[in-house]
Amino acid sequence: MPKSLKTVAWIALGLAAFAASSGLAFASWLDKDAGIFMSLVEAGMSWCF
Repeated sequence: MPKSLKTVAWIALGLAAFAASSGLAFASWLDKDAGIFMSLVEAGMSWCF
């Protein structure tokens, strides 16, 4: 069952949006990694990850 070009374009757009949002979230996490880890240590949750 062939997919139309419009369907493929929507899937590609969705994947690109997901990749961009994931990249921004990861970059933000890297920027504040020590603070996030220390807050988990203080809460006793650092070994959950």
